[in-house]
Amino acid sequence: MNDPRYNKLAKLLVGYSCALKNGENVFIDVADIPDRMTVALVRAARSLGANPIVEVRQPRVVRELIKGTNEEHSKLTKDVELYRMKKVHAYIAIRGAENTSELSDVPPKVMQAYSKFMRPVQNYRVNKTRWVVLRWPTPSMAQAANMSTEAFEDFYFDVCTFNYGRMAKAMKPLARRMTRAKEVRLCGPGTDLTFSIKGMPAIACAGDRNIPDGEVFSCPVKSSCNGTIQFNTPTLYAGTKFENVKLVLNNGKVVEATSNNTKRLNEILNTDTGARYIGEFSLGVNPFVMNPMCDILFDEKIGGSLHFTPGQAYEECDNGNRSAVHWDMVLIQRKEWGGGEVWFDGELIRKDGLFLPNDLKPLNPKNLKCA
Repeated sequence: MNDPRYNKLAKLLVGYSCALKNGENVFIDVADIPDRMTVALVRAARSLGANPIVEVRQPRVVRELIKGTNEEHSKLTKDVELYRMKKVHAYIAIRGAENTSELSDVPPKVMQAYSKFMRPVQNYRVNKTRWVVLRWPTPSMAQAANMSTEAFEDFYFDVCTFNYGRMAKAMKPLARRMTRAKEVRLCGPGTDLTFSIKGMPAIACAGDRNIPDGEVFSCPVKSSCNGTIQFNTPTLYAGTKFENVKLVLNNGKVVEATSNNTKRLNEILNTDTGARYIGEFSLGVNPFVMNPMCDILFDEKIGGSLHFTPGQAYEECDNGNRSAVHWDMVLIQRKEWGGGEVWFDGELIRKDGLFLPNDLKPLNPKNLKCA
């Protein structure tokens, strides 16, 4: 039996997120999702005259390939994946893996080396294609969200098929302010951090990159970050869960990093030189995603949150930092999470998760929900 929500989501992904046109090619990259959803994507792409190619991955097989990889195998994989990526105009990835820790027992050095080899594929995909990535609802995700499986599925399809065109309109004033801003200051429990975004663009993301979406991001000037930031949201990286991450930065570099797993945290930050510098700063505004579930595609969009990202900068908002790492770490600043402030050039922009200037108030959760 076909679920009409699959067709609605597929049409949004190919028509709005990727804006596919007649004669274009799209790479549909899926893992552990219902075949019916993959079929819905293929049909939606073909209805627009686009040419779909499909890869169905199995996480346990991927783990085995990476765990036993070597330089020759990694290079071959990179060459094949990059060749395919260069043949398409758009990329859609959906992951539904039950076990988000599938790669946790891959040796760190192996994972780091493989990530370095595969970085050109990700860079090309991010910078040269129209792309969108999302998770598929699973019982484990529902558990992480403290919801029943059915309630989470309803939540998932509601938030993923939100009218992102209206969100995009409400984001424009924030993007303008971020583009004009020179200095940012972040304050809150355990956090007092300043950095420059002078000359950097601001990118509003409203369903054309991730689903669910809802962030406006910029990038710190590479050497400008000074102070401390304490994250209050669990974060998953390469199959390992981290909590209470605290970073101390001096002239842009993370000079001290602690968490519940300080050793592994620093192993990742030592992947390469760029992993200890920051590649992204973003404010989350999605009014339906309000609590963390240790899934970054949801958590980085939490209304009243921000994320700060050690590692690779995006080409469209580039401070020159290069790394095999891109690790979004989330800080929720709503009052019930301890509060916090965001300042642009000495003006208080957001306090305890709520925007204060009149032109930004439409982005506050209760307003955006009703937009």
